[in-house]
Amino acid sequence: MKHIVVDLEMNPVARDFREVRKTLKDEVIEIGAVCLNDAYEQESQFRCYVQPQYGPIRKHITELTHITQDMVDGQPVYAESFGRFVDWVGEDEAKIYSWSMSDIKQLRRECRYKLPDFDVSWLDSRWVDLQQAFDDRLGLHNNLALKYALGAINHDFVGSQHTALDDAVNTSAILVLMQDDAKFRQTMQPVLDVLQPKEELTSNIGDLFPDLAGLKLDE
Repeated sequence: MKHIVVDLEMNPVARDFREVRKTLKDEVIEIGAVCLNDAYEQESQFRCYVQPQYGPIRKHITELTHITQDMVDGQPVYAESFGRFVDWVGEDEAKIYSWSMSDIKQLRRECRYKLPDFDVSWLDSRWVDLQQAFDDRLGLHNNLALKYALGAINHDFVGSQHTALDDAVNTSAILVLMQDDAKFRQTMQPVLDVLQPKEELTSNIGDLFPDLAGLKLDE
């Protein structure tokens, strides 16, 4: 069994394309992924930029992702890029993980619009929402953002946030930790203590995870 952790960066469809926007609000402009083996050791990486077909890279997207128009000009469009990703995943049994369901929803929409012959069940049968699995393990009602989840496991982010490959690499650290239940519980105990309704918030955890104060554990 292979374990693929994937992340996407996207750019909004330009307002000039009104008909397209009825179906597709965003386009993938970067796919980043890492492949882990049965032992959850990294074996390979995948990264590609994707040339958007319905408008240039927006300024705020460049500010967020550092992806410029020059970086995507001349790159393959979505159909070819996604095909490369599918080929990289290969035919072996695999699970595909992402932080939240937003990425699979984007791939579904874009495949249906740009690759109508592609069977999206290929995605559905393999996909795992790692964010939900992480929250369920902790007993959280609310979804925890990736940066806070990484902070909670005391993992320093490697690379740049909102870079697809770097986000995938860092997300894979959470997947690896979750395979050792005892180590996971030990690592997450300070966060669990914060989330206990009858426990007082310690100043250091409160400073590190200010958004956790409003979260509650499942009873």
